[in-house]
Amino acid sequence: MITALAGGVGAARFLTGLVKLVSEENLTIIVNTGDDIELFGLHISPDIDIVTYTLAGIVDEEKGWGIRGDTFQFLEAFRRFNQEVWFNIGDRDLATHIFRTSLLKKGLKLSEVTAEVNRALGLNVAILPMTDDKFETRIVTRDGSIHFQEYLVKRGAKDEVFGVEFLGADNAKPAAGVIDSVVNAELVIVCPSNPIVSIGTILAVKGVRDALRQTNAKKIAISPIIAGAPIKGPADKLLRGLGLEVSAYSVAKLYADFLDTFILDTADSAEKDRIEKLGIEVKVTNTIMRTLEDKIRLAKTVLEG
Repeated sequence: MITALAGGVGAARFLTGLVKLVSEENLTIIVNTGDDIELFGLHISPDIDIVTYTLAGIVDEEKGWGIRGDTFQFLEAFRRFNQEVWFNIGDRDLATHIFRTSLLKKGLKLSEVTAEVNRALGLNVAILPMTDDKFETRIVTRDGSIHFQEYLVKRGAKDEVFGVEFLGADNAKPAAGVIDSVVNAELVIVCPSNPIVSIGTILAVKGVRDALRQTNAKKIAISPIIAGAPIKGPADKLLRGLGLEVSAYSVAKLYADFLDTFILDTADSAEKDRIEKLGIEVKVTNTIMRTLEDKIRLAKTVLEG
């Protein structure tokens, strides 16, 4: 059994290659829900949806999110009421959020709803939200604390970061299956996702980090930082805002208490010795995933880990 810890776009790209090499039934994906937000009265789970849509083969690959070929007539109509529409939700995507919200209002847990969405989209892989409880990632800016989606989407990640807050982390329990999937895995993969607000959130849920330390599984992470910058997203600004060096080494250090192997891009081969001094094995390869072949090759490197 393989368990993966995942954020959004970068993780989804990697997982596309991974499912070409392993059966869906042998894979569990634990997904960040710190980005979840309520808009238009709907519960939106951006990272879960990106991973789900990608593995279902319907994601808009050019954007990296949403559904391919979607239209935005709902948002266009909603503007007439002078409502804020900074968060782009396509018309087909809207159906997922309405379905999710209606089931949550009936008393189902987010993990149960996610399983229903998976079945509807024909997926056999287990996709688990990190928690069914309220968990909100907020970014501390000069103007105060704002929801991560406001920072990233509404304000374009332009604010200087003074801190990161995980509201609800003290009480959030792992969703059913999360701890078992780590403890019973043969391999745990930390996908190339933001180490602060994608993987860091999962690690902040009670018991997850302890499970990673205790499991007999091999634990391998792929660096999301290449040559001092993320491929996508604001990981550099968040690391810098927390007083951390923007480097693959910083990411490895964040995972050093449980990690066995770190996959480093060839552009950062000079970091190998420094990371190995943390007690982590390092493998150097091309980690940039432009094509399906790139994704499969990287996944194969991890499986050979």
